[in-house]
Amino acid sequence: MADFGNDAPLWGARWVGSAAGAAVSLVYMLPKGRREAASRFITGLTCGMIFGGPTGMWIATRLDIVAFISRYEVTLAGSAAASLSAWWGLGVLMRAADRMKG
Repeated sequence: MADFGNDAPLWGARWVGSAAGAAVSLVYMLPKGRREAASRFITGLTCGMIFGGPTGMWIATRLDIVAFISRYEVTLAGSAAASLSAWWGLGVLMRAADRMKG
């Protein structure tokens, strides 16, 4: 098991990646209101922080670039990808639920 410890740059990469993924997702699907924006942003940050490391390793392994990039870059890319996916997915689910409701 990896020991991440108190590596501040690694945590910074997680935060930056998560926020970047949430921000980029705004381009694809704008929220309808403040409540939707807040819930999707918090979900994106949370998913990016939790799943950023494993997602980054999965992406780097699939692209066969593990030997060429640092763990900070892996974490940054993984956090951004996880955050982007969560934000976009939650937006789709919320809009589908609204259509079914009304």
